[in-house]
Amino acid sequence: MYNDLFSIGPVTVHGYGLMIAIGVVVAMVVSDKRAGKRGLNGELVYGMTVWTIVLGFLSAKVLYIITCFKDFLTAPMSYIKGSGFVVFGGIIGGVATIWGYCKAHKVSFIDMFDLVVPSVALAQGFGRIGCLLAGCCYGRETQSSIGIVFTHSDFAPNGVKLLPTQIMMSVGDFINAALLFYLADRIEKKIMVRDGLESRPSGTEGRLGIAYLAFYSIGRFVVEFFRNDYRGSVGILSTSQFIAILVLAGCICLYYFRFIRKKKSDATVE
Repeated sequence: MYNDLFSIGPVTVHGYGLMIAIGVVVAMVVSDKRAGKRGLNGELVYGMTVWTIVLGFLSAKVLYIITCFKDFLTAPMSYIKGSGFVVFGGIIGGVATIWGYCKAHKVSFIDMFDLVVPSVALAQGFGRIGCLLAGCCYGRETQSSIGIVFTHSDFAPNGVKLLPTQIMMSVGDFINAALLFYLADRIEKKIMVRDGLESRPSGTEGRLGIAYLAFYSIGRFVVEFFRNDYRGSVGILSTSQFIAILVLAGCICLYYFRFIRKKKSDATVE
């Protein structure tokens, strides 16, 4: 795969950066359209997206440095300027940014988070295509027919057949996005019937945000078994697998207390 796609004078267009840019643009356009249908302010979505991208990338870089801290101390600038990131760090930083942005503008965090998560999954799918072009986040060696061979990567070992973990993650992200769009439609219709609404509600009461985090955590936990790039560890688990377990457990608890237990409590009162 080639990360350097083409050059315009002294400027070289890199596949990794280009795919991230495409993902961001698609995410912003889709979120804006969904916001309009739900009575939310599209301009707020654009402003929030910019801040989320900046602080999300920063937190993804910070978590990457933490996972490689001993090596970071020997050559800090190479890690700061390099392309290494941990997506879970970006998710954590992104969620925190959305919360702070919504608080500052006095809008519902739950509604806004539900609005943007399908677009986030879409953007991640494009970003993983960038990983494939760059050769980062590569898989284990394999002799299977699905293996891919890099010849010009600065990250993956060249000339060796590897499992296409970047494609696995990209497909998983696009499937996650499709599931979220489907669930959003189903949940919103149920809320409209339940509350007698004529137009779509502003959010799905947090269900979509929980689904996004749960789906991503499950997919990431599985794919981590097939990766072979260094990304830190906690015991026998990779750092991302450890975080995935915590996030999934949190999603299960949150869903239980926010919806199942509340439904039981309401039924008892009635």
